[in-house]
Amino acid sequence: MKAGDLVLASIPQADAQFKLRPALVLCLLPPFRDFLVCGVSTQLRHKDEGFDEIVDRGDPDFAASGLRQASLIRLGFLNAVPDTSIAGLLGSIARPRLQRLRRALANHLQSEP
Repeated sequence: MKAGDLVLASIPQADAQFKLRPALVLCLLPPFRDFLVCGVSTQLRHKDEGFDEIVDRGDPDFAASGLRQASLIRLGFLNAVPDTSIAGLLGSIARPRLQRLRRALANHLQSEP
């Protein structure tokens, strides 16, 4: 797995249950090599403008993403997961999209007092 890959990962939900769901790998974390991932959802209405991104059927990287329908990459739904929590690879997003998402997350982290 590498940054930009869309994977199926077991991720904790708001009710503390774990659910197998699509997630985007943002980076590898030291020292245990867990993956920092953010959840991917079909609930497009939850988009936070300027923070999250929608991968739409008309986007150049939609086919390579492995997603079945338009989906929201939710930067606010972060988790660190070990490789044992990743059930498989769906596909990947384009490098420019990954860079925009990382930049949005970094800008958000740096803007907090």
